[in-house]
Amino acid sequence: MLAYRSLKVWQTAMDLVMEAYALSRRLPGHERYALTSQLQRAAVSVPANIAEGNGRVHRGDYLHHLSIARGSLLELDTHLEVARRLNYLSERDLAEMHRLRGHVSRMLNALIARLRP
Repeated sequence: MLAYRSLKVWQTAMDLVMEAYALSRRLPGHERYALTSQLQRAAVSVPANIAEGNGRVHRGDYLHHLSIARGSLLELDTHLEVARRLNYLSERDLAEMHRLRGHVSRMLNALIARLRP
């Protein structure tokens, strides 16, 4: 098994992707190439950057990709807020996503802190 797959942060980020896809199915069809696509891409970017960073040789590269993953997490949060403000999703719809996002955020911050020189 590849090393990144054993990381709890990557595993939880993958759960976040599954939840993002489930929520995106609730968005109106006319958002397919706009909000839906952006939401899905931001979600996938989180575990993808964790994995890519983990595969890098230099710690600085790893930290850079973890930073990108954090940015993608905030981008995802913004897309979800847009969907909420447009009344496509309710706070209740977003409860599990917010829980997962917070968990991934805390784990990413902890991993970054451990890797910093």
